[in-house]
Amino acid sequence: MIDLVFPDGSSRQYPDGSTGRDVAAAISKSLEKKALLIKLDGQVLDLDRALTPDLLTGERKFEILTRDAPEALETIRHDTAHVLAEAVQELFPGTQVTIGPNVEDGFYYDFARDEPFSLDDLATIEKRMKEIVDRDEKITREVWDRDEAIRHFDEIGEQYKAQIIRDLPGTDTITVYRQGAWKDLCRGPHLPSTKHVGKAFKLTKLAGAYWRGDQNNAQLQRIYGTSWASEADLEAYLKRIEEAEKRDHRKLGKALGLFHMQEEGRGMVFWHPKGWKLWQTLEAYMRRSLDRAGYIEVKTPQVLDKTFWENSGHWDKYRANMFVCETVEGEILSLKPMNCPGHVQIWNVGQRSYRELPMRMAEFGACHRYEPSGALHGLMRVRAFTQDDAHIFCREDQIVEETERFIRLTRMIHADLGMTTKYIALATRPELRAGSDEFWDKAEGMLAEAARLAGVEPVIAEGDGAFYAPKLDFIVQDAIGREWTCGTLQLDYVLPERLGAEYVAEDGSKKRPVMLHRAILGSFERFIGILLENYAGNLPLWLAPTQIVVATITSDADDYARTVVERLTAMGLRAEVDLRNEKINYKIREHSLAKVPVIAVVGRKEAETGQVALRRLGGEGQQILSLDEALSVLGQEATPPDLVRARAPQATREPAQV
Repeated sequence: MIDLVFPDGSSRQYPDGSTGRDVAAAISKSLEKKALLIKLDGQVLDLDRALTPDLLTGERKFEILTRDAPEALETIRHDTAHVLAEAVQELFPGTQVTIGPNVEDGFYYDFARDEPFSLDDLATIEKRMKEIVDRDEKITREVWDRDEAIRHFDEIGEQYKAQIIRDLPGTDTITVYRQGAWKDLCRGPHLPSTKHVGKAFKLTKLAGAYWRGDQNNAQLQRIYGTSWASEADLEAYLKRIEEAEKRDHRKLGKALGLFHMQEEGRGMVFWHPKGWKLWQTLEAYMRRSLDRAGYIEVKTPQVLDKTFWENSGHWDKYRANMFVCETVEGEILSLKPMNCPGHVQIWNVGQRSYRELPMRMAEFGACHRYEPSGALHGLMRVRAFTQDDAHIFCREDQIVEETERFIRLTRMIHADLGMTTKYIALATRPELRAGSDEFWDKAEGMLAEAARLAGVEPVIAEGDGAFYAPKLDFIVQDAIGREWTCGTLQLDYVLPERLGAEYVAEDGSKKRPVMLHRAILGSFERFIGILLENYAGNLPLWLAPTQIVVATITSDADDYARTVVERLTAMGLRAEVDLRNEKINYKIREHSLAKVPVIAVVGRKEAETGQVALRRLGGEGQQILSLDEALSVLGQEATPPDLVRARAPQATREPAQV
């Protein structure tokens, strides 16, 4: 008999060789109808997989998974990829299938075919996929002999599948899943039949790909798709995608005249005046915030000799991502890919004392990293970027306090910038790591303690830490529910050791400081891209490159409009004047499309009475104020949030708990 332990802690016995379906049926017929998969000791398995002794080696914790389980959605997506592959091979005989994994919100499958697919083909393929779902083809798992599997796939012309098997470790079990008359090499698990895939899927795009991601290999054709547990979920996803496309920062950057990128400078940003004003406003806010938090700002060189990077360890690990040049004198130099080794050089000048700790050393450091051209994506993935970087040199007994301070600062800044901190992830020890288990226990414990002191319960990201220490990652949520990693803190005991960083302890001995690598925005480029998409270009008044446009109704008000702009700019507001001989509705529409937060309309009447009519982006109607009242109101609204706090120190603003 087989003993199984259920989620409620109860234990039950079943005959040897029972399947997950047998267990579900023994509980109730309704559960058997809803069951799709099982989970045994954390491993997801086919519903009809026999519970053999080789699977029952752990605690035998058993769970039946229905359609609403997260693991079920992952399998639905993988099965949809198989249905896609079957449909393609039915419609386009001779096409070879290669690999078809899940990705975020969906899946893809790579195909080897001489003739390219067209976008029109996607609708045809989708139709055939739905027919396959309607066929309710049974999906079954088979274990094959390795040599037999290689011979079979070679004989039917599936060279890529044969190659995959040849490259698998000799100890791997070779499994093939039959889907009706069609079959595919796959580890599984899979749903009982194609009807369980459902029809809440959509093919989304075509792309090129190289076999195994190597540009020296054959080029393949990739079909992407999305798949969900219900039609309602699919519809909600498609609406999110539609909204995301409207908010695409690349489109907004062009439409608002903020920046552009071009082929001759791949991964490099050309900032236009308005875009650079946005950058400068954000940088000034960050500089003030760091000043108040006790950071000192430094500047390190852009280009350094390769021996510098050899000593830091980056030459061995990151050489492929570094821009390297050689001088006529034979020097081999590199543009810096990160700032941390340079900060250690500043630390190492002179003798440091424990009294100087913690030292919070910040730099808005311009870095360069080689990214493959296919990976570049607007501001989100670039080759030249500026980090809001800082390194905290501290004693080990200061780690918890400094981490807590950083968490509070980061959450406050993210809140100021309109981003909700959804959660903080504690990335724990990876399989390949330096240091003992005792070290990792202590380091992970310190970060978890700091998070809790800051009022946050961290979400464990198992195995995602750096090889040398754990880290915290800040996950923010934007206006349409997307999650972005913005902000990180990493413990580092290694770099101070490699670069000889020391301080004189209270007892006169020499000790190594701990380095806390930390960033709040990550990079200015990427964060500005996130900001633009979060606000759909409608930036808050304090961040907007152009805050106010004074637009005239008639030329009679030109002189008064100039006076208004002079008064606004004297207060530090970013104001422009529009004196064109155009109708006022045309001007309002044009500046609204340019996402100007406030339009101050003035005509002969306003000039005579010393008033302005304020129209706000996205608002209804207008607000008639005297010029002095308007200056006071706009001055207050345009004040950055950190300066609002500074002017009213008794009013605290703690971000919402995550």
